[in-house]
Amino acid sequence: MKFVHYSVMKEECLSGLDLKSDGIYFDGTLGGAGHSYEILKRTAPSGRLIATDLDKDAIKNAEEKLREFDGRFKLYNTNFKNIDQVLDEEGIAQIDGALLDLGVSSYQLDNRERGFSYLSDEIRLDMRMDQSSGKSAWEVVNYYEKSKLAYIFSVYGEEKFADNIAKNICEVRKIKPIDTTGELVKIIDRSIPYKFKQNGHPAKKVFQAIRIEVNEELDGLGDCLKNIVKRLKKGGRLVVLTFHSLEDRIVKQTFKDLETDCICDKRFPVCVCGKKREIKILTKKPIEASAAECEENTRSHSAKLRIIEKI
Repeated sequence: MKFVHYSVMKEECLSGLDLKSDGIYFDGTLGGAGHSYEILKRTAPSGRLIATDLDKDAIKNAEEKLREFDGRFKLYNTNFKNIDQVLDEEGIAQIDGALLDLGVSSYQLDNRERGFSYLSDEIRLDMRMDQSSGKSAWEVVNYYEKSKLAYIFSVYGEEKFADNIAKNICEVRKIKPIDTTGELVKIIDRSIPYKFKQNGHPAKKVFQAIRIEVNEELDGLGDCLKNIVKRLKKGGRLVVLTFHSLEDRIVKQTFKDLETDCICDKRFPVCVCGKKREIKILTKKPIEASAAECEENTRSHSAKLRIIEKI
């Protein structure tokens, strides 16, 4: 299957980076390389790109897609949260901009064999972005105890019927393992009262929750954003695209903390904490996809774009 990915709000993301022809940029979520291609194209002839992705298929596809820019980019099959190690290996102290598109790629969702989609049927549960890593969706569904399943469904999926879904999963797996996406969808479907199934697919929230747990998507995200800001040159930009409220909440709060100057008790006559404002938030409200884009690509409906600048 060809690696294809629709880059949500591509022009808004690229504009937010304020690209310079001699700049060094970091694309932490390479995906289909749509953003990376445009970064290299628009920073010709001397701009450089360092990109990461957990998916080996994404790396392989990007090596081919970016071939015309040979010598100006380096790709790493690793998590973007390892930015410090990656930049150190490249001998790069500071960068001019960074982009994180935190959505699952269209390729991963559409490739039935990857087990990400609740629209697939008899596909083995997987959901790993890095297929060489250990824990898959199958282990989560079949080995997590009821309380832990209910927790991730409730917190990561914001699912109202988390406890009932977890209970039914545990009952089914006493008889046989839950092997496929289709089997899991059926359990979820009968765990939710009919009147609450009117807004979207009943399995959407649970599949999101399991995917987040499998790939540890939220772990260390705030700390990673702070590390990226430390690596930015003065005037450098960080552009972050999120696709669900949990990610967006972390990004929003982290940016707020980085923009805050002094956190001392207001009763203190002078600052003793020493905290200094590090960034300027350029998007007081997140940018959302246009109506035209939402119509063209339904996956852009939930997207929120936030941009900051290092001061």
